[in-house]
Amino acid sequence: MTTFKRRTFLAGTAAAAGVLAMPSVLRAQATVMRWGEMLPTSHPQVMMAERIAATAKEKSGGRMEIQVFPAGQLGSGKDMMDSVVSGGLTLTTDGAASLGTLLPQLSVIEAPYLWRDAAHMAKVAGSDVFKTMNDELVAKRGLRMMAVTYYGKRHLTTGTREVRSAADMAGFKLRVPPVDTFLAMAESWGAKGTPINFNELYLALSQGAVDGQENPLPTIASAKLNEVQKYLVLTGHIITPRLVIANEAALAAMDPADRAIFDEALAEAVTWQDAELSSQEANLVKTLADGGMTVIEPDVASFRDPVLAKVPAMFEDKWGKGTWDALAAL
Repeated sequence: MTTFKRRTFLAGTAAAAGVLAMPSVLRAQATVMRWGEMLPTSHPQVMMAERIAATAKEKSGGRMEIQVFPAGQLGSGKDMMDSVVSGGLTLTTDGAASLGTLLPQLSVIEAPYLWRDAAHMAKVAGSDVFKTMNDELVAKRGLRMMAVTYYGKRHLTTGTREVRSAADMAGFKLRVPPVDTFLAMAESWGAKGTPINFNELYLALSQGAVDGQENPLPTIASAKLNEVQKYLVLTGHIITPRLVIANEAALAAMDPADRAIFDEALAEAVTWQDAELSSQEANLVKTLADGGMTVIEPDVASFRDPVLAKVPAMFEDKWGKGTWDALAAL
């Protein structure tokens, strides 16, 4: 991001702080919320945020303005999460494992091979475990998880190496998010986990800094990673939730009518996003194959078994004893 953009954002942040400090009568006249996103504009998650912005503006008669900054304009995922904590941003979305840096037990929600399918994962939002974690996140970090969205089933891609089982991953430089559970998963396959921020991933793949990466199909397609990766390996190792995170103080400062409008717009857009992402996911294997990728159906058990033998026990203290089993049984 250029110096100009950063200065513009900091100036906007100061203005937003001024809005939140106004008396409630004045604040009700204009509610400005800033939403930072790592994903590109064509991804359903960004389209969801834009949809919320449009609905909120329309239903409030222009009183609510949600400004969406996609494609890592405001820095890395960590940068944006820190900005939500400080109040510089009102909202962002991120994976549960990344949020584990703020509340360690949250990373279990994005653990490999935990969820059976998207419907199973969706049950977490109504669970006692999730409510307890949300209450702790508000109390300790001033953040609230507003929604659990479906981000997709994660698969492996490689640049030059044909991978058909975990044995083929020996010494493989695998880009993973900067998250301990992802690193442990990579290591259980015999790979060398290499943390790289998402907005730097395309370049890293194109230059051969890493041999491959793992992400859901809509992310692979929207970020055009297929341009710099030859093989799509359908490992399906994680069914990924992505969480809408808000600054709790900013939510509390909202006019009640605006908050009701926002909550309704969010619920509608999450439903749309989940359906849209699932629809894209259903067609993207063929689309990516037609575009030149070689699709491999690997020995899935060879990837799953070493992870389940290592990861749940390794992180039991972090997640809380019995948490994995409680979620798996939902």
